Amino acid sequence: MGDTKNTRPVENEQAVRTENNEELLLTKDGLEKLEQEMRHLKTVKRKEIADRIKEAISYGDITDNAEYEDAKNEQAFIEGRIITLEKMLRRARLLEKSDDEDHYVTLGSKVKLKDLELDQTEEYTIVSTAEADPSEKKISNESPVGKALIGKTIGDQIEVKVPAGNLKYKIEAVN
Repeated sequence: MGDTKNTRPVENEQAVRTENNEELLLTKDGLEKLEQEMRHLKTVKRKEIADRIKEAISYGDITDNAEYEDAKNEQAFIEGRIITLEKMLRRARLLEKSDDEDHYVTLGSKVKLKDLELDQTEEYTIVSTAEADPSEKKISNESPVGKALIGKTIGDQIEVKVPAGNLKYKIEAVN
């Protein structure tokens, strides 16, 4: 069901397992988002910061130059983020669902849930922790609700303990 046999490596197997030997499973959208962020940081943000540093240096003495300090701090932040993204991408594996998994909840599934307490329906996409964004209805497979959904199918009911109490859902659709 939700195992990694249905994934394909983004890079070769050696490159994927370089960091802490832990794979980072990503949906196609999640992988593209990380790659796009890294391209933007490397091409646009680096140039903007280099221009800001150059301008700040042109003002003269940099010992008490707030613009220079601010630009250098931002440069350090951007370079740190680039390193983080590169590490994530080296560990990344792209998830591909097989046809026999279509009715089971796995990473990358869109799940339509009915809240049995409130009688409301919501749709969520199950993604990796790196892709999770509750405002976009993307929940982590490691969150309490995500964990409870993995491996379930249409018609199953789940009960999840969260800090606010117990949530009860029925799975109405899995795509």
